[in-house]
Amino acid sequence: MTTTRIVSIANQKGGVGKTTTAVNIAAALAEKGERVLAVDLDPQGHLTINMGCRRPDDLELTIYDVLTNHRTTAADTRMRSDNIGVDFLPANIELSGAELQLVTELGSESVFKEKLEPLLDEYDYIIIDCPPSLGLLCVNALVASTEVIIPLQCEYFGMKGMQQLQRTIDRVRAKLNSKLRIAGILPTIYKSRTLHSQEVLELVKGAYGDMVYNITVDASIRFAETPLAAQSILQYAPNSPGAKSYRALATAILKAGAAEIPGRAVRPRERVRAAKS
Repeated sequence: MTTTRIVSIANQKGGVGKTTTAVNIAAALAEKGERVLAVDLDPQGHLTINMGCRRPDDLELTIYDVLTNHRTTAADTRMRSDNIGVDFLPANIELSGAELQLVTELGSESVFKEKLEPLLDEYDYIIIDCPPSLGLLCVNALVASTEVIIPLQCEYFGMKGMQQLQRTIDRVRAKLNSKLRIAGILPTIYKSRTLHSQEVLELVKGAYGDMVYNITVDASIRFAETPLAAQSILQYAPNSPGAKSYRALATAILKAGAAEIPGRAVRPRERVRAAKS
């Protein structure tokens, strides 16, 4: 029985730091010696670019092929970011057409889960960067996941979509994946000097209590600079507040799962091609 933890980074609102969180959680866990696979489920392909693939539209095989072609396996598309220290499944704009094709599939909500299963024994953590929507791609991620981390921008409108996201998670838990849980809400793009950010953070903590991580990711231009360097914040600015926040988050994630980890079967990994610019 595998003990791989599969973590979706989800929020239907764009611009809240989902990709930043996915990349940096993956990097922070890898830094702690965990075997990590990151998955780009966003047609924008931003995680893929951050991993070092400068032209994702030129890739022959991506997660789109995994989801829509029965003969393409996840291992066929897998790449390696040596800079960040994780494997990843890339995406590009083709993925935007996947939902139309999946909708005709029998058991369309579980296609991604089935395609991931052959890789589970090779990884301790799989981190999924979800698209900014609650469509079939996001549902596929939630069905495959053991838990969800919700990046929540510390602005008023960032809170508005939380109820809808919670309803989606509850429906998936009730009908498709009873083991799914919310690992936590991560306050992102936090501006500690502004009263608005402080007030929103207090509202979030008041509404969601212990679900909110006692960690904030401060707004910083450093995060916008990391994709160009094909690095995470941990390599690009290792002593920055952002790097410290994601290291703290990785520690919290590891601590939360420590009691649940018995022995793990280890399967040798296939050779993985490196991301090239």
